[in-house]
Amino acid sequence: MELIVARGREDLVKARRGGTVALVPTMGALHEGHRSLIRQARVRADQVVVSIFVNPLQFGPNEDFSRYPRTFESDLDACRAEDVDVVFHPAAEDMYAPDRQVGVSAGQMGRIVEGAFRPGHFDGVLTVVLKLFNLVQPDLAVFGQKDAQQLALIRRMVADLDLPIEILGVPTVREPDGLALSSRNRYLSGDDRRVALALSRALRAGAAQLTPAEIRRTARAVLDEAGPELDVDYLALVDPATFTEVGDGFEGMAVLAVAASVGSTRLIDNVTLTLNPS
Repeated sequence: MELIVARGREDLVKARRGGTVALVPTMGALHEGHRSLIRQARVRADQVVVSIFVNPLQFGPNEDFSRYPRTFESDLDACRAEDVDVVFHPAAEDMYAPDRQVGVSAGQMGRIVEGAFRPGHFDGVLTVVLKLFNLVQPDLAVFGQKDAQQLALIRRMVADLDLPIEILGVPTVREPDGLALSSRNRYLSGDDRRVALALSRALRAGAAQLTPAEIRRTARAVLDEAGPELDVDYLALVDPATFTEVGDGFEGMAVLAVAASVGSTRLIDNVTLTLNPS
């Protein structure tokens, strides 16, 4: 079937067929990581909707909203190649009324780790995701595990607000050299990219250790070796459900997360590991 481009609620209603619907929310600039999400959606649902919307609410005043890559035509080509049924591409003025008053609060969980460095970011993420859920009415929504705190907060929102939607997390896709795929990678120069590889090296080195203290110490040492060109915001070993730091006696799944800037480009990455203190 021909790919449908929907601009508003009425277009979405007209495009809807019978069967299960999967939503893949994106901000465009689609890469192989996004395509892996679409493939998982295609396996699970009768109809796949990809949203392409650069959400102004999740960008702070000093962040890169204006220069965030917008590649709509090539994004459409990628969606056609992955057999997407509908691309939802609304305008900002159609998503947010000028007198908008109500949004979603991410609570305390949205103010720690990544949220401590990007105040209000997760409020903006949850607000747009809830709007997309209401507009598209999916049975399933697919997100990447690279944005692990975002994924945890969306799962929390779905649970707390009793939303009838299954949330599927898909593993991070990486370049051959280990760098996690990101729309922002295109801003890295050759030298910047070599510095940025310290993030994935640190995560691998930390994940090979046995205790929280060893994990943190080993990963931090790798980041420090990268030198002043790598400006680290945080390295955190956290509970994947709450994103609170884990202690030495913690047992079970944990997330080792890092965020750092290389030049003017800020990158995040994480790895999931299992802690067995015995």
